[in-house]
Amino acid sequence: MTDFSRRQFLRTAALAGGGCAVFLLLGERRAGRASVPPASPAGDYDWTQHSYAYLIDTVACIGCGMCVKACKAENRVPDGFFRTWIERYEISEDGEAAVDSPDGGLNGFEENVSHVKISKAFFVPKMCNHCAHSPCVQVCPVGASYRTKDGVVLVDQERCVGCGYCVQACPYSSRFIPHEEDTPYPRTAQKCTLCYHRITKGLKPACVAACPVGARQLADMKNPFDPVRKRILTERVQVLQPELLTQPQCYYLALDKEVR
Repeated sequence: MTDFSRRQFLRTAALAGGGCAVFLLLGERRAGRASVPPASPAGDYDWTQHSYAYLIDTVACIGCGMCVKACKAENRVPDGFFRTWIERYEISEDGEAAVDSPDGGLNGFEENVSHVKISKAFFVPKMCNHCAHSPCVQVCPVGASYRTKDGVVLVDQERCVGCGYCVQACPYSSRFIPHEEDTPYPRTAQKCTLCYHRITKGLKPACVAACPVGARQLADMKNPFDPVRKRILTERVQVLQPELLTQPQCYYLALDKEVR
């Protein structure tokens, strides 16, 4: 059986099994027999010595789009899809919120011309929240989505069958499935990896490195001397949709109540 036909078979089986397959899988995971991550990255990197979190300062963000461009270039993200994007919020005096994100904020934002009086406006970068209790990991019928020991939610592209359950389960709309043949791993789920290939070598994610104002920062919560970790622990941070109890590891400074 070729790799493609194997994927087709598993995808069909996953879709045919539907909720029953997911239920059985969740039962196995609760019993501790599944969701075992692959081996640690090669080299001297020890993933048991790290625990990553992400910090976004919405006051500092200027919506320039450099982070989106850097992400697309680093990860060869296909046109029309985004592993990270920027939303612009404009709140009128009567409390109405208008949200836009042209091309994911890739090219920045043009000034809006409106007769509505705007009381405040701000930018909010978004991405995978790398939740500790990830719905996407729980619903994957083949165990392709998993959380590493250093706290990053990844997709094993060789195992993913492209059924789309994880795309539907993610409450932050951070996953997509491209079908273009000229993209890496077409017809499989893709998302932000925190540039895992970079951070395991001591580098910053591409979006963090490209941000000209330091609005995006990566923290290692197991490093007591990490200044970003200190900000997360000592400043007033919030997460998106905390009521879902997914325990997002992407924290925001100055998050407005209109942001979901």
